[in-house]
Amino acid sequence: MPVAFFRSFLALLLGLLIGLGGVAPAAATTRMQWADLPEPEAAGFERAIGPHRWRFPQDLGPHPEFQTEWWYYTGNLESAEGRPFGFQFTVFRQALAPGAPQGTSQWRSPQVFSAHFTVSDIASDRFLHQERFSRGSLGLAGASAEPYGVWLNDWQIRSQPDGSVRIQAATEEAEIDLEVRQSREPVLQGRDGLSQKGPEPGNSSYYYSLIQQPTSGTLRVGENRFAVHGISWKDHEIFTNSLAAGTIGWDWFSAQFDDGSALMLYDLRHADGSREPQSGGRWIGAAGAGGRGPEEELKAADLNLEVIERWRSPHSGATYPAAWRLRIPRLDLDLEIRPLMADQELTTSSATYWEGAMRYAGHKGATPLQGRGYGELTGYADRLDTRLAARAR
Repeated sequence: MPVAFFRSFLALLLGLLIGLGGVAPAAATTRMQWADLPEPEAAGFERAIGPHRWRFPQDLGPHPEFQTEWWYYTGNLESAEGRPFGFQFTVFRQALAPGAPQGTSQWRSPQVFSAHFTVSDIASDRFLHQERFSRGSLGLAGASAEPYGVWLNDWQIRSQPDGSVRIQAATEEAEIDLEVRQSREPVLQGRDGLSQKGPEPGNSSYYYSLIQQPTSGTLRVGENRFAVHGISWKDHEIFTNSLAAGTIGWDWFSAQFDDGSALMLYDLRHADGSREPQSGGRWIGAAGAGGRGPEEELKAADLNLEVIERWRSPHSGATYPAAWRLRIPRLDLDLEIRPLMADQELTTSSATYWEGAMRYAGHKGATPLQGRGYGELTGYADRLDTRLAARAR
């Protein structure tokens, strides 16, 4: 699901990287005005309009013919004693101009990268987060398909000889070193991987997910290190300005249930509070003998998402939804969604939003359903800037 990050890291990168040609330091609290900086043009980039011929492992890697993409991992973990944690690690690629770099300097690259790393220490009610930026030059940051890898300095995602993926990221406050194993074939979101976000052609992304991925390794909070295990979810989205003008934010959810099923949905909001008709998601049933389960694409009309509690941030003053009742009559699904802790709000270089670990509980038909996952709430503290989408049309 698109996040507010392309607005965030472009603001800082355009101000720092273009002029300096080097690596910007982490800037988790730097405030810059997006409106004061030039907007990169979408002309010359490909757009997600028609069907995509998916090929793996090639599509694990970068797609520089598109302006933006990200590799997005979230997971719910626990220690051997049952102490719960959440993590998010995402690397974003943004092209400032189409085509290959001009000139002979090794610093010249149209690709810039951002990374976000968060740990939710549920038992201690602590939320730790940091961001980084770099050019895609001199090996400082980049992505590859074979072997699969995405990195920004020493924060990295790397395929291993045994087929697993290793995720490593560390700050003074937190660290993860995790092994993630693919357990199912990629889930193509939307219609065969074309996920529509607005009414116009090109208001869409190419989007797949890897779900129910067994995860194990170590997690550090401060000086305390834990052996952890759990499950992770990966999203990879590829697009050029996918959102329509007037979209101010969204609520996005990923749920991984104990029976092996999963759910992704996104609820796009307009300035007047109405729902974008292209909101939707996907139900993925538990895997059968062939490694796949039944899947159903969900439309906006299928979703009855009711906010039942709210939370006011002591940091930004923004008020966010804090609990929901989700009903999807078509699936005979009724769920209550709650954060595992209230304060999982991030303040980044130019946008503030909420993203954190969630619990899902309810029933599908007469069968109880329990699960864990993540949620992302944008547009509550900072209205999402959609000028790029309007300009691209």
